[in-house]
Amino acid sequence: MSLIIALLVVMFGATGGIMLVVRNLYHICQPSEVLIFAGDNRAVSDGRKVGYRLVKGGSSIRKPLLEKTFRMELTNMIIELKVTNAYSKGGIPLKVDGVANIKIAGEEPTIHNAIERLLGKSRQEIEKIAQETLEGNLRGVLATLTPEEVNEDKMAFVRNLLDEAEDDLEQLGLILDNLQIQNISDDVSYLNSLGRKQRADLLRDARIAEAQAKTKSSLQASENLRKTSLRQISAKIETTRADADRRLQNALSQRQAAISEAESEIAAEVARTEAALAVQRERRNQVEQQLQADVVAPAEAACKRAQAEAKGEAASIIEDGRAKAEGIRELAETWRAAGDSAREIFLFQKLETLLGSLVATVPDIEVEKVTVIDPGGGSSATKLASFMEQLRQSTGLDLAQTVRGLGGNGNGNGNGSASLPSDRKDTAS
Repeated sequence: MSLIIALLVVMFGATGGIMLVVRNLYHICQPSEVLIFAGDNRAVSDGRKVGYRLVKGGSSIRKPLLEKTFRMELTNMIIELKVTNAYSKGGIPLKVDGVANIKIAGEEPTIHNAIERLLGKSRQEIEKIAQETLEGNLRGVLATLTPEEVNEDKMAFVRNLLDEAEDDLEQLGLILDNLQIQNISDDVSYLNSLGRKQRADLLRDARIAEAQAKTKSSLQASENLRKTSLRQISAKIETTRADADRRLQNALSQRQAAISEAESEIAAEVARTEAALAVQRERRNQVEQQLQADVVAPAEAACKRAQAEAKGEAASIIEDGRAKAEGIRELAETWRAAGDSAREIFLFQKLETLLGSLVATVPDIEVEKVTVIDPGGGSSATKLASFMEQLRQSTGLDLAQTVRGLGGNGNGNGNGSASLPSDRKDTAS
């Protein structure tokens, strides 16, 4: 027993040691980070040899005593940019507020720059480095643009800033995802002066547009008067044309009489043709009715009869299915009501039929005697009965019958002699 306990202790100790080793050596890399295993020399894509290997979005096992594990997050960092007294082209100091979204590069070869320059630094230190770099680039871009260019086309200003900062951030191993300029102002009211000038220009343009609208309105009124005069002239022309048409109709009325006479003759011929057409139409109707009576009606009757027979068969099948479904449902309800014993009850109900089928396959035999004894787990009586049965099978001596015979002779003739069973006398003698 102590040996088993010792083996269990050793087994649990070994399992715990293995789990501890796996926990310390097996590292899983999340999708938003990169694992750096320092200590193993390898060549990177540009041919340089570095003393570390990278794992991104997977898992790896650290080589004990040879490697050390570092983690570097690749999640987004939001940096607020606030630049004051940044002199633009022309010597005007500007104040610029913006927001930048940056992250550590997760792809080669830029990630090697991030490992060499940012590994071991906290997130706040990385944000500080990126902020100072972007503010320096922002001042450099402002120095090349006038306040008007910065204020009027912020998209171009942002594009110039992105082009300026891309190389510097790449050297640090950072990627600029997005940059938004929120506000541009100055302390000498230069941009406000530009705004007042723009408002003055807008007011001037509005007055010019108003004068142009009035001129256009006058021109439109003259055009409308011209169109009205043209419509009056057109009306007079139409009246003159109507008078000419009326005189023309009077001249044509005489010709119309001759035309009417010819048309009456043609109408009579058309009437005769239409009468003959009516006779042919009636003949066609007669043929259609005869066809309906001889062919279509019997076919429709046969179709309806077939449909009725099919509906009757379908109704019978549906009713049979419903009856079977109802029987299965009642059986399921009975099974559910019987609880845990439903399975045994169902088997007992089917046992008689199953036994009948099994017995039918066995031929009829006659069994004289069946003795079932369990000497192993029984009492002394069962062991004695087993011994007596084995004695009878091996020697032919029925001890129980002999004892009964001795008892009968003592009561009857008193000679005490035992008689053997009639079917074993020869063997006993």
